[in-house]
Order: sequence, then C-alpha cells, then structure tokens
Amino acid sequence: MTVSKAAALDATKAPRPARKEPADNGVADTAIELGELSELLGYSLKRAQLKIFEDFLRCVAPLQLTPAQFSVLLLLDRNPGRNQTEIANTLGILRPNFVAMLDGLESRDLCARMRSTNDRRSHILVLTDKGRAVLMRAKKLVAAKHEARMNELLGPANRAALLAMLTKIAKEF
Repeated sequence: MTVSKAAALDATKAPRPARKEPADNGVADTAIELGELSELLGYSLKRAQLKIFEDFLRCVAPLQLTPAQFSVLLLLDRNPGRNQTEIANTLGILRPNFVAMLDGLESRDLCARMRSTNDRRSHILVLTDKGRAVLMRAKKLVAAKHEARMNELLGPANRAALLAMLTKIAKEF
C-alpha cells in the first residue's frame, strides 16, 4: 500500500489516543516465569556479571573506576611498556572503546601513552605514580569487600571450581 506524503504528515499531526493502563488483574504481583531462559548458560552468566559489576562499582565508588578500567590498571602494573593493542586485545576491548577509556584514564593522570622507540606508529602504556596509588587502593577495596563477598557466597572450593570453568569457557569456546 502506498501512502502519500500529505497523508503521512497528517497522520503524524493527529492526536494520539490516550494510553490505557494495564488492567490490575493481580498478575503484576507474581514473578515472571523465565521458562527455558533460566536454563541458558549465557543468560545466567550475563545476570551474574551484572550483579558482580554492580557490587564491584559499589566497592570502588570512591575511586570512580569501572571493572574495565581496573583491569587496564592491573595489566599496566604487571606489564609495563606494552602497547595499546596488546592490552586491548588481552581484555577483549574494541579499539575505539579502548582509546576512549585511555583518554579518560590519562585525563585523570592514572596512565600515560608514550611513543614506542621500536615502532613510532604505536604507543606504549605506563602506569603513573598516581595510577599506581589508585590501583593499590582499589586492590585493597576489591579484596576486602568485593572478593570477600564472593568467597563468602561461594566458599573456597566452589569459587575455585567456578573460576576454572569460566577460564575453560573463555579459552576453549
């Protein structure tokens, strides 16, 4: 069916009917049935990841670090002088997103980009003194609060088993 421009414009100007509120039939008080969704590993992993990230953000709120930024600082501390591509690839962060994240970390004086002496087209990344201090504080907060809660929830054996399973999925899937 073809609609003229005039008719299409008239339709956009027409008043919209008032929205009807859903009828109160008691359904809103019951939990939504997930069905097969609750059996899908991907769904459960994503839900768990969201909860873990929420807790992480609460724990390091005074430092204003995201899990990805914390990961970058950890890698820079353990691997000084690596280039942007190596760090981004290790963490699975797309280049444009990684550059934006580095801009933010650099503006806070947590890390610095320096031209590589081996390849002038690439930049090596270094942790600044301030970045090292923030990382040390973040590691203490994460260990004392976030990881402690996870250990309490799972117990040492389950934590180790879950970590092994997640590592296997990440490497082999």
